[in-house]
Amino acid sequence: MKQLLDLDTFAKNLTDKGYDGYFHTESCCAGKLKDSINGFLEAWKNGNDAPLLANHLHLSTYLEWNGEDKPKVQCNMWVRYENGKFNLEETEMYITRTDRYGQLLKQSKLANLTASSVPTIKEAIAQVSEKPTEEIAPRKRGFRM
Repeated sequence: MKQLLDLDTFAKNLTDKGYDGYFHTESCCAGKLKDSINGFLEAWKNGNDAPLLANHLHLSTYLEWNGEDKPKVQCNMWVRYENGKFNLEETEMYITRTDRYGQLLKQSKLANLTASSVPTIKEAIAQVSEKPTEEIAPRKRGFRM
C-alpha cells in the first residue's frame, strides 16, 4: 500500500525524527525543510527551476557538523514527488561520513522506507560512525618486592 504524504505531514515526520536543521532542495532554496521545499516548488511552478530526476526531489542536509577541520555526516535523500504528494516507499537515503578533505570514510544506503522506518538523526549518525575502540589499561610496570 502506497503511503502518500502531503508536505505538512512529510515535514512533520522528518522533524519529529530530528531532521530539524537546514536543507537544500535540488541544490538551491536553503532553509528549514518545509521552507526549502516550498521555495523550490514555487521556483519550479514559475519555470525557473526543475528537478534533476523526473518525479523525485533531492534533499540534502548535514546531520553532524563540528567545523571545517572535523569529519562531517551528510544526508542525501531522493524522495518521490507526484501530484503534490510525497511517497516514502520509493525514497533512497544516503548517509555519508567524510573527512575534513571530503574523502568518504563510511556510507550507508537506505531504500524502501516508510514513515516509521526512517531512522532518527541519532540512528542515522550511528550507522556511519566508527565504533570507539576499547582502550586496554596499561599494565603497571614497577619494581615489586
